[in-house]
Amino acid sequence: MPDALPKIQANRKIIHVDMDCFYAAIEMRDDPLLRSAPVAVGGSPDKRGVIATCNYEARSYGVHSAMASAHAKRLCPNLIIVPPNFDKYRHDSKVIRSIFAKYTPLIEPLSLDEAFLDVSESTEYKGSATYIAQAIRHDIYNELKLTASAGIAPNKFLAKVASDWEKPNGQFVIEPSAVDRFMVDLPVKKIPGVGKKTSEKLHNMGIYSCQDLQELELLELTRRFGTFGRSLYYLARGVDNRPVITHYPRKSLSVENTYDKDLYRLEDCLSEIPKLLSTLKQRLARSKVDAPVNKMFVKLKFSDFSATTVERTSFGVNDDLFYELMDEGFHRREKSVRLLGLGVRFQNAESASFVQLPLEYLDGAFDDEE
Repeated sequence: MPDALPKIQANRKIIHVDMDCFYAAIEMRDDPLLRSAPVAVGGSPDKRGVIATCNYEARSYGVHSAMASAHAKRLCPNLIIVPPNFDKYRHDSKVIRSIFAKYTPLIEPLSLDEAFLDVSESTEYKGSATYIAQAIRHDIYNELKLTASAGIAPNKFLAKVASDWEKPNGQFVIEPSAVDRFMVDLPVKKIPGVGKKTSEKLHNMGIYSCQDLQELELLELTRRFGTFGRSLYYLARGVDNRPVITHYPRKSLSVENTYDKDLYRLEDCLSEIPKLLSTLKQRLARSKVDAPVNKMFVKLKFSDFSATTVERTSFGVNDDLFYELMDEGFHRREKSVRLLGLGVRFQNAESASFVQLPLEYLDGAFDDEE
């Protein structure tokens, strides 16, 4: 017998606030000459840079985040690529966080430019999440001249989906009573963790919408998708009882570098370790993480854009182990290398109990693990 389906908690009021092309919007605000042009923030196309974000005009050409800057320039020859200024972005992010705090202490940042807010107990605007979201967006624009979009729903999953519904500079509400109707036509690709490979697998099964997915029993989904099948079962029905978590213990810390020219030999890769390791240790010292290191890993991205990660249990940072891991990773492909990374994982802290979901809202989070 399948598990009893948890009920949607109708008394919860969750807002997902997502800034509109945050980095690019800041650059456009600060430089009027950029406001009528296709703009991206990212690395140089001459040095294998990658696009971090872009404005909507650039997106109309097919440019998007995580795209190679050189490819973006081919799609949009007039694209202006601005190098990132993270000090400036962090400053504005702190201002935005202070605005959130005026309305609720229950804030879960996902990145510099987005966060979940639980306003279930807020007395502002007589407890109306819709009006609170409007006020937050108004305050952000007044203080920073930046626009934000918001989604309002009874849980985090639906709030995040809703925030994308009226972008840019809009908001969308999914009432508890409307959840069943809303889920009928929602594409399965909107479910967090459903990336390209999982989408293809579902499409091959004739599943395109959440309504299609609801036809499958929990047992069938777990048989086909493992533990992720349980998330698919609940999320396809709009059920997500995860709390808004105000503090996540850091799980890992890493550094990486993309090289202007490929590293063709293992010796070339090994020679880069001291520089990367020095940076990693500096970041570790600044992070002030209390949890002990219990794993080390290296990441390699090859000339064909395939990637591999090699990790091993370690009690603390063992410099020599990075060399062993690099050796193993390089020989998995034996191709030239365009990116190297070193990192550590910390001993797991106790996590909250909720419906199983990907740890992060990343496209294909379960698709591309190696």
